[in-house]
Amino acid sequence: MRALLDADDVSVGYQAGAVVARNLRFSINPRERVALIGPNGAGKSSLLQTLVGALPALAGQVQIHGAPLRVGEFRPDLAFVFQHPEEQLFCPTLAEDVAFGPRNMGLSTAEVAARVTKSLAECDLTHLADRPVHQLSGGEKRRATIAGALAMRPHLLVLDEPSTGLDPRQRRNLITLLQSLPMALLIATHDLELALDLCPRVLILDQGRLCADGPAQVVLADAALMHAHGQEVPYSLRDRAHSTR
Repeated sequence: MRALLDADDVSVGYQAGAVVARNLRFSINPRERVALIGPNGAGKSSLLQTLVGALPALAGQVQIHGAPLRVGEFRPDLAFVFQHPEEQLFCPTLAEDVAFGPRNMGLSTAEVAARVTKSLAECDLTHLADRPVHQLSGGEKRRATIAGALAMRPHLLVLDEPSTGLDPRQRRNLITLLQSLPMALLIATHDLELALDLCPRVLILDQGRLCADGPAQVVLADAALMHAHGQEVPYSLRDRAHSTR
């Protein structure tokens, strides 16, 4: 199986001499779900932006379906959901915001409308289609950003801290929504229980390097590894972590 995404010796940063992470190598396969964890300042957000072509790699290469990713290229097969919804929502109404991506794909009016209808329904937002985006609640804004991404029909959905600021009910609704999606997911998160619920595989990024890449149930239960990189073993795995010391 050809990888959906390949990071080949990628270095990440905002300018020459200000490297955030170096020599990162990993792949993501179609429909695979991967969590990216690490302490604040590890470079998770910068890496995500590099993987979707919003930020140029300082070295190495990102490939999508075996072809080099070009910075700034419009790629409907890659969708990025920002940590703060306000950075993503800008149209007058929710329906218009969800329609923005499909319209830029050059789709017919009927196809754009069909995608908006489907994406709003998938995110339980149909009843808010005509609501101004600034009047949405925090949880509704989060689902709105995901609806806009889904309308592009991406092969890879990349999310930066998707559960930030959500109450327990909104968080559970988010997890249920993401579990239902058919595409590959890459999720940067400090919510390790969410990572366990959604992602069979975990990457740990710390001090500019990829420190672990493996099964979530194994990596997240390794107390020594987690503590070495500023993380805690998720509560649901603590009995297993104690038993393996």
